[in-house]
Amino acid sequence: MKADHQSYGRAARVATLGLAIQIVLAVAMLLYGIYGKDHAALTGAFFILIGLPAWLILIILFDQHRRERLEAQEADSFVGVESSSVFDAGSAELRVAAKRLNAIYRFVLPVVALLIAGALLGIGYWRLQSGRGLIQPGSLEDAALPGWAIAVGLCVAFIGFVFARFVSGMAKQPIWANLRAGATYSVGAALVGLVVVLAHFIDVAGSDAVRRVLPAVVPVVMIALGVEVVLNFLLAMYRPRKKGEHPRPAFDSQILAFLAAPDRLARSVGEALDYQFGFEVRGTWFYRLITRAWVLLALLGVCVVWLLSSLAVVQPHQRGMMLRFGRVVHEDLGPGLHFKAPWPIDRLVVPEQMEPDSDGRPRVVARTATGVRVLNLGTPPAEGTGPILWTTEHAKDEVFFVCQPSGVDRAGQDRARDLALIAIEVPLQYAVSNPRLYDELGPPAMRDDLLRSVGQRAVTRFVSSVSIDDAVGMNRADLSHRLRVEIQAAFDALNPDAAGRPRGAGVEILQVGVAGVHPPREVAPKFEQVVIAQQNRAAKIESARADEAQTLSRVAGSVEAARRIARAIEASDAASQQAQPELTLEAERLIEDAAGEAAQILAQARAERWRTHMAAKAQAAEYAGRVAAYRASPMVYRAGLYYAALLEAMKDARLYVTTERLDNVHVRVELQDRTTAGSTIFTAETSESP
Repeated sequence: MKADHQSYGRAARVATLGLAIQIVLAVAMLLYGIYGKDHAALTGAFFILIGLPAWLILIILFDQHRRERLEAQEADSFVGVESSSVFDAGSAELRVAAKRLNAIYRFVLPVVALLIAGALLGIGYWRLQSGRGLIQPGSLEDAALPGWAIAVGLCVAFIGFVFARFVSGMAKQPIWANLRAGATYSVGAALVGLVVVLAHFIDVAGSDAVRRVLPAVVPVVMIALGVEVVLNFLLAMYRPRKKGEHPRPAFDSQILAFLAAPDRLARSVGEALDYQFGFEVRGTWFYRLITRAWVLLALLGVCVVWLLSSLAVVQPHQRGMMLRFGRVVHEDLGPGLHFKAPWPIDRLVVPEQMEPDSDGRPRVVARTATGVRVLNLGTPPAEGTGPILWTTEHAKDEVFFVCQPSGVDRAGQDRARDLALIAIEVPLQYAVSNPRLYDELGPPAMRDDLLRSVGQRAVTRFVSSVSIDDAVGMNRADLSHRLRVEIQAAFDALNPDAAGRPRGAGVEILQVGVAGVHPPREVAPKFEQVVIAQQNRAAKIESARADEAQTLSRVAGSVEAARRIARAIEASDAASQQAQPELTLEAERLIEDAAGEAAQILAQARAERWRTHMAAKAQAAEYAGRVAAYRASPMVYRAGLYYAALLEAMKDARLYVTTERLDNVHVRVELQDRTTAGSTIFTAETSESP
């Protein structure tokens, strides 16, 4: 084909059409990605948008080629004119379009290639980091607009592939070879639409595996294409070229070029097979059959995949229901293989189990109907591993309930007019018992919130009827049972039918716990003071009991013996009024057998009694003897008493006996103690120890 201005003008017009188509495809994919909340589709839209600079620079490039050809024709028209005008001498300097074209090839194309490479690498890395967490099973939400995803994806794939094939056909001409760079981004858009369609088709068939890996696969492909552009740029600086040959744009991807022109890929594969087998494989009937009937074979493969969607598998931990055009035909399907009409006629639905992530957004963690699910209807569980005390903060957001104070009994009869606040941990474990009713309860992201709200309302109503003594006391098991009945009744009142009769939420409560009950942290010390007083009371009672045991053991030998003696004394006191002395003797016998202090005191009392008795008896006998002696001889008795008294009075006095005939008697008295006179107390050998 002749390289004239018309040919380049046609290429510029095709590039302009490619830019418009690229914008339409990017906007369509971008709108679906935003409204459908599809991470992979949004990443694909960014990839399609990156292709806009490629088409734009191709428009400029081919238009400059057209201007250069027109300029060359004008210069050729002055050839042969015999004149010495400026057109003859400086024609080379007036080739402005040619200089601009060379500048575009030398500077503009490399800069655009580096910008495209940077966009591919930067956006690819950003989207890879944001989509890496969606690969885990259950982390990806259900498709918001699956029908729109398939429709938009098919349109993008069809338009992008058809236009890429058209441009690739034009690029076979040497003067239009650079159009292949734009065709690569058209086929890239088609590839994005195709993978989105396949992912949602497989998701509708029953598996979200492809949808989960796409948020990571598409960014990885973008990064790989960015690396290829950088390598093309580096290799282009060292690739030799003939004079007048223009360099190929670095953003022209060879990987996408094979997809844009699959015949080149088939030709390359055929040449490789010819080389490996040593004969012309492309000349065999089988190869020619495949090349002629590949469309039918592809359609046959699509039909086989579509028919495989009529097989549905329910895992052992799952229970599901079958929908036919949105209408329930089987409410409860157990584990196993089930046959159904192909998609989109029948669809198997398994309830999702959703939990909030670190940002509070709900995410699917599993698809099951038999697994145990947990809801916190009160204060969240305590964090950390330290001790959990009433006076320390151990939960972020405590939920307080109003209950009756201590003056209200379990029958609900008021004895006070106050209210009390308590924080309670109420973990609720439930399982799905009816998949259809559970599915009709609400959207997957709202089911747990709805059940939590209904459960908290039931807990609030129940706690308001019990006293704080029952809540913080030892009656937790009974409270848990009663609370489970209340919450189950509240769940069973959901999902009314057309007549207004409740059908239930389709869930069964397995267990409801009442744990971590405590008052507000500010008033907890007051409760501790009550506990301290109770402990002091118990300590004093135990101390008194110890003193009792010690005293009774000391008095009666043992506690049991003391109690027997006390009972006997009480019986004796009661019998003393009825003249029954044998009971008193029984009490005395028990005291003697106990061998304690009481027995010792009793024995001492008896001994003292006998001493007093015998002394009084001796005095009585002595008195009787004196009376008899007096009666026998009163004078002698009185004289005896007189001399006895005189002897008693003079037994320690000095007595000097003299006669009356002495007129002058001089008595020398040595006033010296008789007990110390003549003693040798100052002699060491004879002195006694003190």
